[in-house]
Amino acid sequence: MEEALLRAVLFGTPILLASLGALLSERAGVVNLGVEGMMALSALAAFAVAQEAGPALGALAGVGVGVFLGLFLGVFTVSLRANQFVAGLALAALGLGASGLLGKRYEGVPLAHPLPEEGFALLALGLALALHYLLLGSRFGLYLRSVGENPKAADLFGVSVDGVRYLALALGGGMIGLAGAYLSLAYRPSWTDGMTSGLGWVAIALVILAGWQPLRAVLGAYFFGLLFFLQFRLQGSVPIPSEAFAAMPYLLVILVLALSGRARAPKALGQPFDRGR
Repeated sequence: MEEALLRAVLFGTPILLASLGALLSERAGVVNLGVEGMMALSALAAFAVAQEAGPALGALAGVGVGVFLGLFLGVFTVSLRANQFVAGLALAALGLGASGLLGKRYEGVPLAHPLPEEGFALLALGLALALHYLLLGSRFGLYLRSVGENPKAADLFGVSVDGVRYLALALGGGMIGLAGAYLSLAYRPSWTDGMTSGLGWVAIALVILAGWQPLRAVLGAYFFGLLFFLQFRLQGSVPIPSEAFAAMPYLLVILVLALSGRARAPKALGQPFDRGR
């Protein structure tokens, strides 16, 4: 039982980190569908830097790439007011393609000194608590929530809507980058193409399942972590094809999303803001 709970937390940690990053930007009104590609590029950057300068700098590199990609998405969604869904999907495809191409030289190369999984898990939980306080107990959280709910009203009160959205994308991108770094520096200390394995999409779904609440995301992430653990533990012990186990977490995502119609998204989510209108 204790092993199952521990593995649920460790399996759920990258989902939690990525979902917190996506949740932060969505509370500011920006949909980020690029999570999967951001995680992949961050995982590659973290591993590449770790090979040359050590795992600590590798983790920082992963976070830095996540911040950069968050700001990059902001150029299109905030400044150019492009369709947020299209821009996010393009970033996901770009990140997956670029990481697969650039990471070929690192295929099969082990990481000499991996970072402890438990440290990342504790950091993820701390970030969830900090984000909960940021959203509900701080002035910046009030600004961020107002930008996500009614950007025109926030602008009238002197809040920089674009500035808040850029900051949310940068901070959220850093958390997504940390999720990628966890994959290549701790969870599976190596680089392989496709190592994100759809976790970014699970994280996006979890934001909806959690009702855009950080503490609910913690429970959801650990629940999906338990499903991934059971997927590996039960394979071979029951007469069910392995493909069915591999699809189990994603099928449950679809099922729960279909039943979560009452979840209320931020009112301005996905809507570009133009002060002139």
